[in-house]
Amino acid sequence: MIIPVRCFSCGKPVAEKYDEYAARTTKGEAPAKVLDDLGVTRYCCRRMFLGHVDLMDEILPYARF
Repeated sequence: MIIPVRCFSCGKPVAEKYDEYAARTTKGEAPAKVLDDLGVTRYCCRRMFLGHVDLMDEILPYARF
């Protein structure tokens, strides 16, 4: 739902780079190239970006009881 602040495996901060990653990939850039440019080289951190599914827009309309 929301990108985690740190990588689950190694603890490196990843949330600070997600906005630029999302903006560049929606413009059509390859995710691998964007992650390389951002300096995300560890495969555990890369999976945090590649495996993330943004569900916030789908959940927000529902009221909380």
